[in-house]
Amino acid sequence: MWKMSEEERTELEENRLTAARLAKVEAMRAAGEEPYPVRFERTHGAGEVRGRWGELAPGSATGERVTVAGRLMNTRHVGGLAFGVLRDHTGDIQLFVEVATLGDGFEVFGDLDAGDWVGATGEVITTKRGELSVKVEHFQLLAKGLRPLPEKWHGLQDVEKRHRQRYVDLMVNEAARVLMYRRVEIIQSIRESLLARGFLEVETPVLHAVPSGGLATPFVTHHDALDQDMFLRIALELHLKRLIVGGADRVFEIGRVFRNEGISTRHNPEFTMLEVYQALADYGDMIDLTEALVTEAAERVLGTTELTLDGKPMSLRAPWRRLDYVGAVVTASGSDWDPVMPVAEAAVRAKAAGVEVQPGWGTGRIIAEVFEALVEHTLWEPTVVLDFPEEISPLARKHRSRPGLTERFEVTVAGKELANAFSELNDPVDQRRRFETQAAARASGDHEAHPMDEDFLLALEYGMPPTGGMGMGIDRLVMLLTDNTSIREVILFPHLRDA
Repeated sequence: MWKMSEEERTELEENRLTAARLAKVEAMRAAGEEPYPVRFERTHGAGEVRGRWGELAPGSATGERVTVAGRLMNTRHVGGLAFGVLRDHTGDIQLFVEVATLGDGFEVFGDLDAGDWVGATGEVITTKRGELSVKVEHFQLLAKGLRPLPEKWHGLQDVEKRHRQRYVDLMVNEAARVLMYRRVEIIQSIRESLLARGFLEVETPVLHAVPSGGLATPFVTHHDALDQDMFLRIALELHLKRLIVGGADRVFEIGRVFRNEGISTRHNPEFTMLEVYQALADYGDMIDLTEALVTEAAERVLGTTELTLDGKPMSLRAPWRRLDYVGAVVTASGSDWDPVMPVAEAAVRAKAAGVEVQPGWGTGRIIAEVFEALVEHTLWEPTVVLDFPEEISPLARKHRSRPGLTERFEVTVAGKELANAFSELNDPVDQRRRFETQAAARASGDHEAHPMDEDFLLALEYGMPPTGGMGMGIDRLVMLLTDNTSIREVILFPHLRDA
């Protein structure tokens, strides 16, 4: 015998409730009432009411009248009384409704459903049990919710559904609402910290003629009027450095970038980056700035630099640990490495370390793969990993004293890259040579290799001063400061495979 599944039963019940609510809408319109009015004047948010009158003794009346508006989360009726929880962007407040006050309106209030948007005016009181409430004298339906809210006690539990229907998640899950505001606060902290240091916030193009500034596969689109392919930006870098060439001293941008890569709990095809550039600075200055931005954000949103991530303690207190990139590979693999050693020799050592070498890789790329396999995932506390191979750093300045390396660092936290920074390469001849090397790699099949960007090379030929630059993943910073291990939790609308 066929048995209806739990999912089918739930869908059937939701359809029944939706039909009943739609019938209420039609009945209101037939009676000349509008279930979706144009606007409503609110005087107080729920949080404001609680902030001002939250200490009232049980059974108190204030004589003060307020008008509130929000989503009706639930109702209950006890004889000639009714109670409803109204939720707005500032919190919850109880509506206290009695038949003696509303008369015929009491029955109309009883016809409201959880999920409806309601406006209400009344006196601020506390019930005999001490619950702060608005004693409703007048109310108005502001928008009829046709879909029932998730089950009261368990909320929206399906993780994928929470991500697909974030609007429902925000309605019923307090943690999702807190996280949304926490993200805003973190970004605001970053912005204010940079502005206080004299940085100028700018906006640069999202559509690029050349997908430059990073090692990644771009999204391709087409501009009809120009009849040319364009690329969604994979980084903010090269336009910001053009501004340094133009005479800007300190610039930053917080913006979306797009990479045509896999989807996982650590990766989303569009994400938010911070990039910062400072004239007359180097990567040492960028270390100091990165530490300051992160610790100041932590202190603002958490009140401390000591936190817990995935059940493990972590300290963000500066200064962070410094780790030499090549030295870490030497220690982890138990063999000597040098960025200028022959490729064949590097390949043998990589194989001994369990890393399969691909054709076309140079020694620097091989060292990078060994680092990723043996070292990166072991770094828990914030670690400044210093001095990367030149081959994987096409936009970083050559190290001032170590051949084959660049003045580049990454900050790694909990085994993930959080920030990436350079003493920026400002020699146009060297930059052209690096781009040519990358172009050869692209021709050999490496689609993430950096393409030639002739306009950027032209800009460098006009002269760019010594410059320090840093990029930080905002989503990963939010993950860190909110104790989340999935990027999908900290992006309001993450990309998912089709259901």
